[in-house]
Amino acid sequence: MSSNEGDLVVASQKGDLEAFNELVLCYQDRIYSLAMRILGDQDSAEDVTQNTFLTAYLNLPRFRNGSFRSWLYRIATNACYDVHRRHKRYPVLSIESEELDEERFLPLKDFSGSNTLPEMEVERHELEQAVQHALNRLEVDQRTIVVLIDQQDLDYQEAAQALRIPIGTVKSRLARARLRLRQLLGNSGGIR
Repeated sequence: MSSNEGDLVVASQKGDLEAFNELVLCYQDRIYSLAMRILGDQDSAEDVTQNTFLTAYLNLPRFRNGSFRSWLYRIATNACYDVHRRHKRYPVLSIESEELDEERFLPLKDFSGSNTLPEMEVERHELEQAVQHALNRLEVDQRTIVVLIDQQDLDYQEAAQALRIPIGTVKSRLARARLRLRQLLGNSGGIR
């Protein structure tokens, strides 16, 4: 935890709402990205993000000199697991077809003056879709570890703290998840 972040946490624990708002601004995009990658649903990811910060705020007095980032990610992953269990128990059916939901349209973009060619943008978007689709096919514990380490840049120790599992378990889940991703992406013409 950086000294500035540590100061913000201490100030937040003393009731400084501005300090907590700075922590929210620092982490909200990362927490949303984590939830979106794990759950694959925008509304659920927004709810998890909001609930993560509410839970963190309410539990700040119990936070003790550790990694604030790991603590926050633990709250977020637990919230994602809760949503995942709830959806498993009570599936939500969409009126729209699954194909329409998977095929998100590219936003109209002005490529004049841009270094990115439209073809490259389409390829990048298709690759992102393939990776997200493959991630969604992983077991939730494997998906979570890939998102934490490969996309959120947590180290093994931080991921272990966030998930409350041993480092060895982090490494083995990550290895199995990466192998499964390679298989899934290889079968769909993705990255090998």
